[in-house]
Amino acid sequence: MGRQIITTANAPSSPLYSQGVKAGPHVLVSGIVGIDPRTGSLVETTIQAQTRQALTNCEAILEAGGAGLEDVLEVGVLLTDPADFAGLNEEYARWFPSDPPTRYVAKLGVDLPGLLVSIRMTAFVG
Repeated sequence: MGRQIITTANAPSSPLYSQGVKAGPHVLVSGIVGIDPRTGSLVETTIQAQTRQALTNCEAILEAGGAGLEDVLEVGVLLTDPADFAGLNEEYARWFPSDPPTRYVAKLGVDLPGLLVSIRMTAFVG
């Protein structure tokens, strides 16, 4: 069982990493940020807007890999500012209103201008 690289025009991409990888029943989504794939720019400067766009991008990658949000087992979140935790949760709760996946939140160690959040996911499609 090999691995399949997942790509979609509906999420930002980079030559330095794959948007996602499918291996067996697992779909792994790279750390994805709040960049609008149509413009190539970060969306608004609020944690809610960047979280919404990052989750939209993650969902597009999951779909390209044959999965959906309901298949997500784990979500990893990196915040540039821990003070944004409440705002992150405000938007995140809309995406996983019940039976949410496991999750961790940590501080992003790299300072990138304007970037507030990075989100990665692991899904199981069986």
